[in-house]
Amino acid sequence: MPKSLLEQLPEIVAQGRKEAEKILESIESRHRVSLQTREVVLPAKDSAASDWITAQARADRREVFAPGQDSLLESAQPMLGAAPIRPEPVEGQAWANRLIYGDNLLAMAALLAGDDTTPSLRGKVDLIYIDPPFDSKADYRTKVTLPGLELEQKPTVIEQFAYSDTWSDGTASYLAMITPRLILMRELLADTGSIYVHLDWHVGHYVKVILDEVFGKDNFVNEICWWYKRWSAAASTFQRMHDTIYFFRKSERYKFNQLFQPLAASTAAIHGDTRRINVPDETGKLVTVRTDEPSKGVQMHDVWEVPFVVAHSQEQVGYSTQKPIELVTRILEASSNPGDLVADFFGGSGSFAAAAEGRRVTKEGNKSVYTNSASRRWITTDLGKPACMIMRKRLIDLEAKPFLYQAIGDYQVEAAKATLGRDFRIGDLSHIVLSLYGALPLPADVNPQRNLGQIAGVEFGGKRGSKTLVLADSPNKLTGMATLKKAIAQRDNLLGGWDRVVVLGWNFEPSIGETITALNDSRLEVLVIPPDLMDRLKKKGGIDKLRGQVRFSSLQYLTIHPIAVSTKDDTDSLTVQLKNYVLLSPEAINLDDANRVKLQQIANAEPLALIEYWAVDPDYDGKVFRSVWQDYRGNTANDADALRVVTTATVTAKAKAGPRKVCVRVVDVFGFEAEVVATVGAA
Repeated sequence: MPKSLLEQLPEIVAQGRKEAEKILESIESRHRVSLQTREVVLPAKDSAASDWITAQARADRREVFAPGQDSLLESAQPMLGAAPIRPEPVEGQAWANRLIYGDNLLAMAALLAGDDTTPSLRGKVDLIYIDPPFDSKADYRTKVTLPGLELEQKPTVIEQFAYSDTWSDGTASYLAMITPRLILMRELLADTGSIYVHLDWHVGHYVKVILDEVFGKDNFVNEICWWYKRWSAAASTFQRMHDTIYFFRKSERYKFNQLFQPLAASTAAIHGDTRRINVPDETGKLVTVRTDEPSKGVQMHDVWEVPFVVAHSQEQVGYSTQKPIELVTRILEASSNPGDLVADFFGGSGSFAAAAEGRRVTKEGNKSVYTNSASRRWITTDLGKPACMIMRKRLIDLEAKPFLYQAIGDYQVEAAKATLGRDFRIGDLSHIVLSLYGALPLPADVNPQRNLGQIAGVEFGGKRGSKTLVLADSPNKLTGMATLKKAIAQRDNLLGGWDRVVVLGWNFEPSIGETITALNDSRLEVLVIPPDLMDRLKKKGGIDKLRGQVRFSSLQYLTIHPIAVSTKDDTDSLTVQLKNYVLLSPEAINLDDANRVKLQQIANAEPLALIEYWAVDPDYDGKVFRSVWQDYRGNTANDADALRVVTTATVTAKAKAGPRKVCVRVVDVFGFEAEVVATVGAA
């Protein structure tokens, strides 16, 4: 008889501790996980915004930080293992908020490890809030609204996959996922810190037991009930209209700011709405007296009535499990202070980061009005591209302080280590990729790197069909001209030659589209390996369960018109105009057939309408992209069309005598990125 979940819990917790301890051991080695800064986001809506980076040095491997914020880091306190030795913070170095794309387990490992510019965050985070999947056994989607194919046609609405909340071995797999992450979160928390875990009836009771084990039963503070009203549905049960939030502290020295809620109208009518205090009378007896100060209200209880984010809400960003700003603001105000470092490792719609930013938005007609409140420093992560795109846009729209958009360095390698073990070889990963593509590996004597496979043609009437060579490139390098030329040479010469060659790549040079066009080889095909392949492999429980479900797609790429440059005084004015955008093959995007047809029609008719966000760096250093200028769908500062981006940008920069590299980066409605680097001003 199989074990119940209750019987499995001790083993799940034990395995989670082992996994966390292995990660903590690895961060002390030279092979530790690192973060790669992909973009410094400057939430300006046009080129007139000040470029605060131009005055700062851009040395190799240096991250750029926002001014006006205090340095954060002190020496780490010992916890599960010895704290890694890292360089001391640079004097005067300030903090920059971070949006991190990738598996939060790897992101936390990188934050615990630190790097050459940012010491370990072990014991430095003041507050963690997470809203993880609920084990709801459902797939969640976000809606993408695109222009109609004709002028008077209604907008086209496409539903895209956001994230899956199904698990290979059911709830046991879910608990195995969450346990090591909670352990690493405890390592990140300051001794005065707290964690809030947002769940519902599906697995909340099991996770509460795990939280008791990780943080200690005595450190449980509150079970908060978030009660909301929404449209009911016919069911043979009582309507479910609440979630549960578990509040744990790291130690008895935790921060807590008492919140208050308004007096009930009946109470105020009887006792008044001014503050009352207890003072001693002539005999020393405490008596209650009324002051002229307004009453703070009554201490907030653990049942919070906060409106649900409905479709027509001002906060709505199109994310199906979005949480209201008011809800997460209460958590921020109760368990952190202005300037504290807070984190959300299941970022989703970005409500927590938006609240931590300290920018509050209200609507006056069609105009957004912002008010400032005390901000916190923040980190947020998510594995989903749609979520990261939504968060980036939301923060830009809030006119947030400049922040870093980061990803896991060598993400596929690190994800493979998590799935295949720390001692895996690149050849093992290539073998998996070839197998999922349907290729058989070539003999070892001609395939020492285990990255070549074949798809033999079927014989029809005694005639041989197409014979295809397949090359699975390494995730450690960028697939570009050198790789493609090598693949073509192997196609023509290896084992007597092949009819065609397919190159499967993880990461590509920015100019890959131009490279493929220049080669003009009809017997060469370049396909993208799904970036979340290792995550899907781990979640599904092995290669056999994933076989036949993986789609390899053609590359997305961007083209632009020649950049025009004019100089006046000491300022260069650059005119950048988008030309064309080729979408990643629709077959590789998780859509149903009807939505895929809609998408293909729009891609054919108006490809630039698929761009969600684009930005320009007029002085690209080849390492860190600075979004000096950006536009995005929904931004009406540049034009009134909320469904399209503008296609021409005018960007100003300090005049430069020699050539300058201009990088243009786009993100489409599905979160896929493409970029073009152009050299202008050359002699």
